[in-house]
Amino acid sequence: MIRVATACLMLAQPVLADEIWVTNEKDNTVSVISTETLEVVQTYETGERPRGITFSRDFSRAYICASDSNAVQVMDPATGKILHDLPSGADPEQFVLHPDDRHLYIANEDDAITTVVDTETRKVVAQIDVGIEPEGMAVSPDGRIAITTSETTNMAHWIDTETQQLFANTLVDSRPRHAEFVKDGAELWVSSEIGGTITVFDTETQAEKAKFGFEVQGVHPDRVQPVGFEFAEGDTHAFVALGPSNHVAVVNADTYEVEEYILVGRRVWHMAFNRDRTQLFTTNGVSGDVTVIDVAARKAVKSIKVGRFPWGAAFRPTE
Repeated sequence: MIRVATACLMLAQPVLADEIWVTNEKDNTVSVISTETLEVVQTYETGERPRGITFSRDFSRAYICASDSNAVQVMDPATGKILHDLPSGADPEQFVLHPDDRHLYIANEDDAITTVVDTETRKVVAQIDVGIEPEGMAVSPDGRIAITTSETTNMAHWIDTETQQLFANTLVDSRPRHAEFVKDGAELWVSSEIGGTITVFDTETQAEKAKFGFEVQGVHPDRVQPVGFEFAEGDTHAFVALGPSNHVAVVNADTYEVEEYILVGRRVWHMAFNRDRTQLFTTNGVSGDVTVIDVAARKAVKSIKVGRFPWGAAFRPTE
């Protein structure tokens, strides 16, 4: 009888749904969305103006750029409790966690530097001079190269992670925002918000390989501003947030041709996929919501209200 009751109790336990975490700049909070119910299930307080967000490899820690608090905050995602702050330099906006799961590379907009922090010792191990107003950050899959993009200098800065020194600087169009290594690190993509383009580099040579722009019917070109982007399974297609155009572009990653535009919320910033990449969640700053995109159908299926000015997004599995 006891065994039966125990079995029934076990069956009654709710299945934990995966989560999408969204930073809300104006509310100083993080909204946690269930990927099963597509509803906000938790809201946690953070430091001032949270922007970039990522997780440790085992998802036991959330790292949050509290830009106006001049800190990277470490949160326990199970409880929403801030465990401690990491030194970050002034105005941290975006960061990237090295594959060693230990070193954070942080863009400091006000100081024109990239700060490298050891998350275990909680100390700064390097500060690297880059261009004016750094924002975008990326690291190659093998961990050898880190990238910082500088909005005013209009460059991607290539950093050797062993020496923590720059070894190349490459020009892009006006106001680069986001960078990603793709195709097993063979290519680097950089979005230029005001230039309205994405530049593709050959990682081995740092040479420009391709450049393409966007045209959204009925939208003035000045409002078509590529910022964050994410890649579908196998890096076959890129989904590019186009800012105040209120659209996401679907780009063939082999031909660099735009195949489709998807209407989302107002001032789309960044995105995160669910576990199997069948759904894409976009942060829409001005409308204060998250759009859920059906990736196969390439259409928006739901809008989820979050906090004011949602900016960053990250996926967290719960099992």
